[in-house]
Amino acid sequence: MSPAAPEQRAAELREEIARYDHAYYVDDDPLVGDDVYDELLDELRAIETENPELRTPDSPTQRVGGKPVEGFERYEHREAMLSLANARSAEELEAWEGRIRNLLKRYDIEASEITYVTEPKIDGLAISLTYEDGVFVRGTTRGDGRIGEDVTHNLRTIHSIPLRIPDPPPVIEVRGEIYFPRSGFERLNEQRAEQGLSTFANPRNAAAGTIRQQDPALAAERPLQIWTYGIGYREGVDHASHTEELEWLRERGFRVNDQIAAQKNGAEVVARCKWWEESRETLDYEIDGAVVKVDDRALWRDLGVVGREPRWAIAWKFPPTTATTKLNKIVWNVGRTGHLVPFAMLEPVHVGGVTVSTATLHNEEDLARKDVREGDEVVITRAGDVIPQVISPLIQRRKGKRLRKAKPPKECPVCGTPTEKPEGVWTICPNRTGCPGQVFQHIKHFVSKGAMDIDGFGEKQAYRFLEDGLISDAADIYDITAEQLVELDRFGDVSAANLVAAIAGSRTQPFSRVLFALGLTGVGDVTAEALARHFGSMDALLSAGEEAITEVDGVGPILAEQIVEQLSDERTMALIAGLRERGLRFELDESERRAEEGPLKDKTFVITGTLPELSREQASDLIKQAGGKVTGSVSKKTDYVVAGDSPGSKLAKAQELGTEILDEDGLRALVG
Repeated sequence: MSPAAPEQRAAELREEIARYDHAYYVDDDPLVGDDVYDELLDELRAIETENPELRTPDSPTQRVGGKPVEGFERYEHREAMLSLANARSAEELEAWEGRIRNLLKRYDIEASEITYVTEPKIDGLAISLTYEDGVFVRGTTRGDGRIGEDVTHNLRTIHSIPLRIPDPPPVIEVRGEIYFPRSGFERLNEQRAEQGLSTFANPRNAAAGTIRQQDPALAAERPLQIWTYGIGYREGVDHASHTEELEWLRERGFRVNDQIAAQKNGAEVVARCKWWEESRETLDYEIDGAVVKVDDRALWRDLGVVGREPRWAIAWKFPPTTATTKLNKIVWNVGRTGHLVPFAMLEPVHVGGVTVSTATLHNEEDLARKDVREGDEVVITRAGDVIPQVISPLIQRRKGKRLRKAKPPKECPVCGTPTEKPEGVWTICPNRTGCPGQVFQHIKHFVSKGAMDIDGFGEKQAYRFLEDGLISDAADIYDITAEQLVELDRFGDVSAANLVAAIAGSRTQPFSRVLFALGLTGVGDVTAEALARHFGSMDALLSAGEEAITEVDGVGPILAEQIVEQLSDERTMALIAGLRERGLRFELDESERRAEEGPLKDKTFVITGTLPELSREQASDLIKQAGGKVTGSVSKKTDYVVAGDSPGSKLAKAQELGTEILDEDGLRALVG
């Protein structure tokens, strides 16, 4: 081999690996399998080992494996990283736009000529990436906006940060936000809890904590990502607008959010900010607001900066979805299957736009894993309309306090029956039909949207009807009359008639819904549908043994044993008989049987994101009517993922597994 050959091959490998990195980490579109990628990386590493002079700063082998640094060097930004003024309402945003209009009158510029750009405000760690002659040479934190810390050793481990860019200017500082994907954050906290380590309060803390580690090997193990949103100092390049600047970054391999959009006036800006607020829970990254910028960069110079805040940009801030407060007491309730469920009584705290004083602790296992104790300072979250939940305790704030680990009570907190803890199962109240708490929870489940979907029959009605003796189990619901309801407070003739009509209408729900509504332990909506399709009727299911039930997709021996045991219980049999008498469906109807032979027979789908025209329920029904199955999570058994806007982590998982991805038009074409 000639002396020039290793140099040429190393250059080819660096270029090829960089292309695969961009496809995988930026475009979410892998071009090769891990085996091919690893083979190329190993070849490059071998060449550089034999020829150390060929090891360049932009080589992909330099992303990981570096030595820990002794400390962080301070670095002065060539152009300050500015802060943003905040707007927390449409009125404040309109006031900002009014100030811009007034300032620009001196240049005879009308508001109708101004275009705005709205982008997500990522809740992560702001950083600046310096490239000299196209090579990444330095990465620094924002710091105080003027002086940050050099964290190049950790930023090199993030594959979505290019180590070399094409057609480069002499010097350029690219600004971005490092963040921890939600899915990766959840896995990290689970791992830390299992190892007895303190958990991170939120993804932002996890990202910042990782970037400020001295050992780059730790950063390389964590799935950090970046969104780039602009350019600071530059030499030899200029752009007329912010959108032009973002496109320039995108063309050079930087990760730019594809939901960034332009607006022509303040009303459109407000609408887009509200869209971001409504969409935040569908994203696999945390945002705490939206950033609005004037698009014309010439106007940036005209508008100027006040202190450290530019006049040409503002942040629309969302109400915080996390907060820290004290957990005063852990209280236990009983679920519909008898499991004891813990929840937290908190010092009231304002989060997500409301005052929260209680939060779920999920279950006994999760409580033990997180090691949450009475008296702890805890991090809670409330996102959208989701029930507030305790994320983690702040163990470092216990300060030597003797806080006891929480344990489930020895007696049911509702009916007083001695509790039991079967092997491998959470603590339960064995009084299934005599425990008022379990009966209430079962009624609440029975009428819920995923089960019988009785409109106007919710938690309050379930509690009230049980208290008044109007019902004692789910079958009694179908005996309720309008005459009985109008005798109750807050029920008039119209509301009573509507509820009775909704109850009657639920009799048409398919067999799979009725089976799910029974509330059998371990039988969710997906398993209920699989059982219904496999056996076709309740009679066939009742006569099936454990071995026959294990033939159903997703049902193992333990669950099959539980199903047989529950269905043979006298109280369950009595409920099924009562529901039969009231006219509920206990077998597949003709349309469902036809669907079993449809074009999507034996195909499994997952739906993620917001589709252009179909709701998730409509898309699910379309798949089922064509014989397909819809599940909630992506696995190796998934045949297709139907993805819309803001698909979240399920799309990433599908891409990782090589699962075929469809949009709405693709689904329609597949169904035919």
